[in-house]
Amino acid sequence: MSILPITVYGDQILREIAKPVENINGEVIEKIQDMFLTMRNASGIGLAANQVGWDKQVFVIDLSVLEEYSDHKPVVMINPKIAESSDELVIYEEGCLSLPYLRADVERPESILIKYLDTDEKEIELEVDDWFARVIQHEYDHLIGKMIPDRVEPQIKKSLQKDLLKIMKRQIDPEYPITEK
Repeated sequence: MSILPITVYGDQILREIAKPVENINGEVIEKIQDMFLTMRNASGIGLAANQVGWDKQVFVIDLSVLEEYSDHKPVVMINPKIAESSDELVIYEEGCLSLPYLRADVERPESILIKYLDTDEKEIELEVDDWFARVIQHEYDHLIGKMIPDRVEPQIKKSLQKDLLKIMKRQIDPEYPITEK
């Protein structure tokens, strides 16, 4: 297993729509294991494949570091689709490993219904709310080429511009490896 460099704001792959996984084989499983290792090394709770330079519809989540989710098992979602979203919207501050040190309030549906494949190619349908729903939506956004700046009010996005430019120019020093310019 390897810790992979994380792509950051400005890297083209973060703006592309990820491709479906056609075959869940040993190579895919190994990449998923690398993603978990990379995410944990960066103290993250979620990581999408394009955040490690892999253009596939995969993300991993491990909420067990959060007290209220301490008994929660790590999850791999392959070819996920958000089937339903609640009308109730909530705002919480979010961060992102591809946006080191940047945080912003993001409005998202409180609950969702998501369908995906697990690593055994079993189709799963899951209704979730609260932080689990938020993290899934955040990682799902990566797979469709969206990031936090695309989900905030225009005036907030404008206030983030200096920080976004620093990230793009690699004028940051996160405690985990990032891609080179």
